[in-house]
Amino acid sequence: MSTFHETAIAAAIAAKLPFGFPVIPTPSTDPGAAGDAVAVAFTGTPGASIAIQVENPDLLEDGSATRPLADRLHPVFEAAVAVLGAGTLGEPAPVAAADAFTVRGTQVFDLVSAEGRVVARAAVRVDDERVSAGRAAPGGLSRIAGVEMELVVEIGRTRMPVRDVLSLEPGRVVELDRAAGSPADIKLNGRLIGHGVVVVADGDFAVRVERILETAEDV
Repeated sequence: MSTFHETAIAAAIAAKLPFGFPVIPTPSTDPGAAGDAVAVAFTGTPGASIAIQVENPDLLEDGSATRPLADRLHPVFEAAVAVLGAGTLGEPAPVAAADAFTVRGTQVFDLVSAEGRVVARAAVRVDDERVSAGRAAPGGLSRIAGVEMELVVEIGRTRMPVRDVLSLEPGRVVELDRAAGSPADIKLNGRLIGHGVVVVADGDFAVRVERILETAEDV
């Protein structure tokens, strides 16, 4: 399970990391990690533990190449925890990535460039998953308001053998795993966040949100 807070924290990290190109946070399929990372603890309601691993620190364009990576990432951690509201941010410190990325309850995000290359990774664990997204500080969320995230509406899916895929042709009907009229899944960055009904608005397909889940689920 992943809360809205964790997704928002990952988006804030992606927006604040000083790369010379945009990066998009995507849920990682590999929760493990080798090498080193920088981790920090945030004490608040909710609290959080966050770790960032930068594949190549030389790509960071912050004009501080001679400073320790923990110091260079401090503004990134500040932006990340701003979505959680009031609290105290600890001092970032180097850690073994495996120790931070494999803790139970941790959500791992790949930070991916437009070319599909993973340039950094983030591990986020929010201490109180019962806190709803609505309690995040508006001032904190405004810092990442311009970050674009992928919203997908899925009306169904199916699995097919390769031979059936290769035999697809115009006019063939492929049955999905959902009855006609059933709610569509609304997914944010690959995670299920709610359900809705597909409608037509001004000649385009749209979705009318019927339900928002308290937690976001893995695909």
